[in-house]
Amino acid sequence: MDKIMDRITPRKTRIGLVAGGLGAYWPQFPDLLPQLQASARRVSERFSALDCEVVDVGFISDAQEGAVAAEKLRLADCDLIVGFLTTYMTASMLVPVAQRSGAPVLLLNLQPTEAMDHATFDTGAWLAYCGACPLPEMANAFERCGIDFRSVSGYLEDERAWARIDRWIRAAGVRAAFRHGRHGLLGHLYPGMMDVITDPTLVSAQLGGHVEILEIDDLRVRVEKVTAAETDERMKLARDIFTLDDSVDEDDFRWGATVSVGLDRLVEDFALDSLAYYHRGLDGEMHERVAAGMILGASLLTARGIPAAGEYELRTSLAMLVMDRLGAGGSFTELQALNFNDNVVEMGHDGPAHLAISSAKPLLRGLGVYHGKRGWGVSVEFDVKHGPVTACGLGQRRDGSFNLIASEGTVVPGPLLRIGNTTSRVDFGCDPGEWTDAWSASGVAHHWALGTGHRAKDLAAVADLLHLDLTVVSP
Repeated sequence: MDKIMDRITPRKTRIGLVAGGLGAYWPQFPDLLPQLQASARRVSERFSALDCEVVDVGFISDAQEGAVAAEKLRLADCDLIVGFLTTYMTASMLVPVAQRSGAPVLLLNLQPTEAMDHATFDTGAWLAYCGACPLPEMANAFERCGIDFRSVSGYLEDERAWARIDRWIRAAGVRAAFRHGRHGLLGHLYPGMMDVITDPTLVSAQLGGHVEILEIDDLRVRVEKVTAAETDERMKLARDIFTLDDSVDEDDFRWGATVSVGLDRLVEDFALDSLAYYHRGLDGEMHERVAAGMILGASLLTARGIPAAGEYELRTSLAMLVMDRLGAGGSFTELQALNFNDNVVEMGHDGPAHLAISSAKPLLRGLGVYHGKRGWGVSVEFDVKHGPVTACGLGQRRDGSFNLIASEGTVVPGPLLRIGNTTSRVDFGCDPGEWTDAWSASGVAHHWALGTGHRAKDLAAVADLLHLDLTVVSP
């Protein structure tokens, strides 16, 4: 999907990095500090290669230097604080860093190589491999101080360790997207959908960010100002991205393109990072036509990293944001049918889709009616890339707390409906009826995000940083 409009460039994840060791060692073993500082520089380089903004406050050797580093990182407003334990160091050196920053903490124990050379090592050489020694001390001190932390142990060029570190970085990026996010909620609840309604205050309280309440008129006035030339340009873009089915009416296509340009302006004017929408309308009047024309533009926004979900599904637009920031896409999805012959669950939606994870060039189909909704126009049809996928929902419990719900499966080829819906055939490795019962019992609402890759471990990291519970539904 290389012809999709350029994705937005979200704020880079800001990592605060501090490395350290016990200063009493330096006069005793003169070669030790330069070796540890070289290791710290290498860690900083690796973080920069992970597309992060790294705030490196240098190497600390005692509690006083730790306090100075803590103040610098407090002011930096980091999304994740990383403490690199290069050798033994006291907990008093890092506790202030963790306390003052207010950011989640990741401790690294990365020794220089896979193992020591026992035949040639002296005490100074051994101490460069002693980062594991203070890790239990830090854990105990942090627990007693009420500080959450997580750790990764390995060696400097250990790709297994760096894969785990990368997972925490991406999770911190999700946390940052929520902390700084602006989430549009346009229109009104689809009547009767008790499961999808979300108190916007709970989003700010539990996840951070801001929910902007929007009227359908906020979009209407922008749609009315779209020029014919802008519509022509958007139609040209859509023809590049989609295959147009013969069912597409030219006037309906043009209207969807016009609404798409208006949606872009709405997102820009309100600085939105996500959007959930629904408006019913009546008898073909302007508001109904605007609402019915949103699928094309919402799909284009989603592909650019601004997830848009229909039916006023705020929690699902947020789940889509999680999956997008993890690099998994995240398409608006619900259950459609079970296929007991092929042992698959068929899922998708008639609304916006994440075009970047389509298995092939997506289809634009004309619909004379949207089932369960007023209006008519063009809709998107495709299935998600074949291979491993994860369903991810943001649930809400009876006490109001949010939780993440996930299940890993595999999209497999086979027959699909041709009704202007996204549809994916997902094999969860078990009887589709049993999976559906277990998925429903998890407390997920009837919409969720479907993304590429097996992401349960990534979502566990996200849940940890957001202080959410994660339920994984598996065979």
